Amino acid sequence: MTETTATRTALITGASSGIGQATAHALASDGMNVALAARRESELADIAEGVESEYGVETTVCPTDVRDEEAVASMVEGTVSAFGGLDVLVNNAGLARGQQVENLSTEEFRTMQDTNVDGVFFATRAALPYLRESSGNLIFVGSFAGRFPRPFNPVYAATKWWVRGFAHSLEGQVGEDGVAVTVVNPSEVRTEFGSEEGESFEERFEPGSVTEPEEIADAIAFAAGMRNSTVSEIDVYRRDKFSNF
Repeated sequence: MTETTATRTALITGASSGIGQATAHALASDGMNVALAARRESELADIAEGVESEYGVETTVCPTDVRDEEAVASMVEGTVSAFGGLDVLVNNAGLARGQQVENLSTEEFRTMQDTNVDGVFFATRAALPYLRESSGNLIFVGSFAGRFPRPFNPVYAATKWWVRGFAHSLEGQVGEDGVAVTVVNPSEVRTEFGSEEGESFEERFEPGSVTEPEEIADAIAFAAGMRNSTVSEIDVYRRDKFSNF
């Protein structure tokens, strides 16, 4: 662990479980201090305690609903106040609601838009001044649904197409400022994703049958480790993903 790496700070949204939790461990194992953001404060506190104990880094907990513009601004400011700066933002918070367009309620539609689109924008906007100062890394957790058509949930897919388009367009805007932008696109990951609609991916898939959250976290950590170059996009998917295409 180098001194430079040890002083870097990462802020992770959606950090209370799944990919976000695994990312906290992956970045902390690389010597980064981590700020953990999500709505569930008790889960964040437990994860923070474990990360500090295992890796000897510092953590801070930022209970935040990314749909709340002011709360997101406070999340970023609190991270900077705690650690003196920000080097990595991982935009991981996201969710899915409903499936068929004609049966999708306006509330479900707006919940996906508010979280997957607005929340990503709010966090990115608040973090960019600090990422410019640190020549940092801005990482978006996208989805295979943002790379290929997803007939069974077009609105969720559209939010992830937005994330990907926003990220790559922003890459052109902030690259000259030294900010690296990466999109990581998972397919199915064994997490609690989908539990709001019934069976979660963790319940649906056997261990080893699809991607594990630690594998996505490894991809994020790889991108976050780029100090001069940028990894533009990483697709991570189970090995038989294209067998039925």
